[in-house]
Amino acid sequence: MNSSVSAIPRHIAIIMDGNGRWAKSRGLPRFIGHERGLAAVRKVVARCRERGVEALTLFAFSTENWRRPPEEVSKLMDIFGWALVREVEKLHENNVCLRVIGECSRFSIEIQQKISDAQAKTASNNGLTLTIAANYGGRWDMVRAVQNWSLRYPDKPISALTETELAPFLALADLPEPDLLIRTGGEKRISNFLLWQLAYAEFYFTDALWPSFDGTHLDEAIADFAKRQRRFGMTGDQILGDKGNA
Repeated sequence: MNSSVSAIPRHIAIIMDGNGRWAKSRGLPRFIGHERGLAAVRKVVARCRERGVEALTLFAFSTENWRRPPEEVSKLMDIFGWALVREVEKLHENNVCLRVIGECSRFSIEIQQKISDAQAKTASNNGLTLTIAANYGGRWDMVRAVQNWSLRYPDKPISALTETELAPFLALADLPEPDLLIRTGGEKRISNFLLWQLAYAEFYFTDALWPSFDGTHLDEAIADFAKRQRRFGMTGDQILGDKGNA
């Protein structure tokens, strides 16, 4: 694995946290925070394109989020469905490839169709790859990967399974692994997000609530990332030695 550090991460993953608290602090219903969070998504997508980021993966709805009050879940589904229609045209115009990962079969048939249509419309775009993780969980991802590996190789014993063989069956397998994870809202955990893929990512936590997060905040996270020394299991001296011999 290459230990060199680029000033710009190829792949950024974001846990968009704090929509409800943003709304509550302003005396607004929680769903208003989710609506304003969509505006933050637009800003971050635009800045990622400006900075030359190749891939952006956003944690929109986890497998655990179904436990929220039914009225909030219903509003989230409405916003998700609306965004899939209203936002996709601009994404397409800006050469953004939109993808959705997660167990989509739990969504309504209408939302599933909107997901399919949005992905098909932007499939040939070769700019930023924007992935929305919806009804996604890192544990689900790994279990599903093992199941799909077993279906592909029914004659192989489970003892033959290796990291290399499993990797292609995981979500985002065709993208570089995330270099940088950003979590807004002040919490410092990854909440079952991309458990496999974040193994060597750099973490950046900010108190900014997601609706307030913008391009300047993203620039700050990228600047912090650029200061890191990514060792990938090696020592700092080894990395410095490699640079000296380059």
